Amino acid sequence: MSPVFTIYRKELKDILRDRRTIISMLVVPMVVMPIIMLLFGGVSAKLVQSALEQVPEIMLLGGEDSPKIRAALASDRGLKLIPVAPDYAARISNKTLRAAVELPRDFDERIGEANATVPTKIYYYQGELRSGFAAEAIEKCLRDYRDKVLTDRLANRGLPADFARPLNTVRQNVAPPEKVGGNFIGTILPYIVILLCLTGALYPAFDLTAGEKERGTMETILSSPASRTQLVLGKFFVVLTASILTALCSLLSMTTIYLISRGLFGLALKGKMSLGTFTVAPGSVLAVLVLLLPLAVLFSALLLAVGTFARSFKEAQSYAGPLILMAILPAAAALLPGVDMSPKLAFIPILNLSLVSKEIFTGAFPWGYIALVFASTCLYAAFALWLAARMFNRESVLFRT
Repeated sequence: MSPVFTIYRKELKDILRDRRTIISMLVVPMVVMPIIMLLFGGVSAKLVQSALEQVPEIMLLGGEDSPKIRAALASDRGLKLIPVAPDYAARISNKTLRAAVELPRDFDERIGEANATVPTKIYYYQGELRSGFAAEAIEKCLRDYRDKVLTDRLANRGLPADFARPLNTVRQNVAPPEKVGGNFIGTILPYIVILLCLTGALYPAFDLTAGEKERGTMETILSSPASRTQLVLGKFFVVLTASILTALCSLLSMTTIYLISRGLFGLALKGKMSLGTFTVAPGSVLAVLVLLLPLAVLFSALLLAVGTFARSFKEAQSYAGPLILMAILPAAAALLPGVDMSPKLAFIPILNLSLVSKEIFTGAFPWGYIALVFASTCLYAAFALWLAARMFNRESVLFRT
């Protein structure tokens, strides 16, 4: 192993002298990512807050013969009625009008009947935030009016106000704060760390293989007393160091983001959303880091094999796009609702780590799944390392033109 560590020290010194490597390993995860996420979080919070505080403009279609409901809608401080126009649908689609509500004929008369149910229709832009808030505000106003009419009906019959409510449901959270916070953080954090773990190894792997070919120094390295396997192991450990260091830096930056955002953006937006209080056990973070180690080995060895196969650094970069996509899709699949850990999913690389990390961050340690994920990822990593060594030992691949 002595020649391997000699090559490791030499290559690590060369990599650390490269400004682009320092940027990808340290500056991006430690500085750029926190700034981007803090700015994104702050802007998002302000935009949602502004949309909630804005009084939406709506149109009231029909209801000319129903002054009571028109007065109820007009007096609602959360709504602003504007004159009716025939192109209300186009205005809603163009975001110049938030929503419109259509009332049937004789609304007041029909709703005053004993057993009447009067349908109303709300037009809005599905998927548009402010239009959705406007539709919710209209529904709230109509619900309040409906409850008032129901209360009057019951009072006229000498019945209590809760007579028509035989069942009243109340939501009560029974999960401890660490589970609530862990479920949220365990969904987002592994996705970011996995992506940065891959990108942290990307540039060093390509620079130590395809970059060596372009600089014409590959022949010089091969003429050293070290064997091909020792050379590839030395380069592999450098790439692995870069990958792990980037992942650790990203975890540190995510912790910083959480602490800062908790102080800056920990506000409730009119009771609709809140950052809440999240607590994560240090043991959960340590367990995820252990599981991340074989994945870093897998990424490092795979990227080293790709860089060895490429004729130039530019060609290696062209292969990076599909590789990043192959890492993003399984990691993003863990964000989907209803996707939980199972024996079959425990053998799918990247996805298995994302799913088991979500369980670990909630305080649950499914040791059977943890063992399956760790063993399967180690198996894939060993194959990738064997592939990288095999390519480095083949002249037809190493000096491919």
